[in-house]
Amino acid sequence: VPRAPGSSGALAHTAVAVEREGIPLLLHTHVNNAVAAALIGKRRIPGLEDATITRAEAKAGHSRFDFLLERGGRPFYLEIKSCTLVGKRIAMFPDAVTARGKRHLEELAAMSRRGIPCGVLFLVHWPHALFFLPDYHTDLAFARTFADLRKELLIKAVALTWRPDLSLAPEVREMAIPWETIEREARDSGSYLLLLHLPRAMKAQIGSLGEIPFSSGYYLYVGTARRALTKRLERHLRKKTALHWHIDYLKGYADRCMAIPVRSSTPLEHELAGAVGQIADGCVASFGSSDCDCPGHLFFFSWNPLESLPFIDLLQHFRIDRLEQPICAGRPGPPGGPR
Repeated sequence: VPRAPGSSGALAHTAVAVEREGIPLLLHTHVNNAVAAALIGKRRIPGLEDATITRAEAKAGHSRFDFLLERGGRPFYLEIKSCTLVGKRIAMFPDAVTARGKRHLEELAAMSRRGIPCGVLFLVHWPHALFFLPDYHTDLAFARTFADLRKELLIKAVALTWRPDLSLAPEVREMAIPWETIEREARDSGSYLLLLHLPRAMKAQIGSLGEIPFSSGYYLYVGTARRALTKRLERHLRKKTALHWHIDYLKGYADRCMAIPVRSSTPLEHELAGAVGQIADGCVASFGSSDCDCPGHLFFFSWNPLESLPFIDLLQHFRIDRLEQPICAGRPGPPGGPR
């Protein structure tokens, strides 16, 4: 839709939604609170059927929260979050680091400890989503705060359905939050992808591998850190580091470097390397794989994999969809979540 006259922004239009599998997925976050207000007013949110809205943009302390509700004659502060990061049946939030979101959880919990009940409601704009988790791959601090404060806050996630004309369908389904999975997986360990771009063809001395020729293009390195994954990635992203791993010899030639964590409680490095190898243009033999049987852990792409659907599907599988089977295996009945 066109931007309102006088509004800021480099582009003339605002993206309201994208179509996925023939279903609109709402992106316009400014609509989110209006949707929440309508659903609360119609008593459509499970667990908040008794709530009425007293005030929007309610100030408390140094922050403003989306709604001040009344429940049973008592005030109740509610923060609303829009969730569009979805796999097949799993949704995650946030899709970028949110220090503000973490602070909101902490401030709401502090109010709750003072006797003022509070909560957070995630509106998931994807009808097939059954399970909701914090995105610990992207923002581990938010995820740990989310898990640590779960007994002090009312935390709800609901899946919504948008029609082709961008009208909201009547179905509102409460999603399950698999707390055991979150506790197990939201840790600072796992695997990672390091995306490098070499602007020109060159040769580089790679430790014991000797001199190796490299074409210009993109390279994906697959690594693992059984602990302190965040520090490992920070090290890789520094311009100058001691030459320890094979990747240390190469990254100095790159003009761009990006780290993509895939946190997990179980080893994924070799499975991840095999999957990347299936979509890459080539593999640098023995690079980063001296301690395993993999052909190599560095893969060449003539194109930016971030702009490739096969790579996005790969990321979605390892970060989101692979969790579905263990979540379902640990649940005796259909998802619904506590009320």
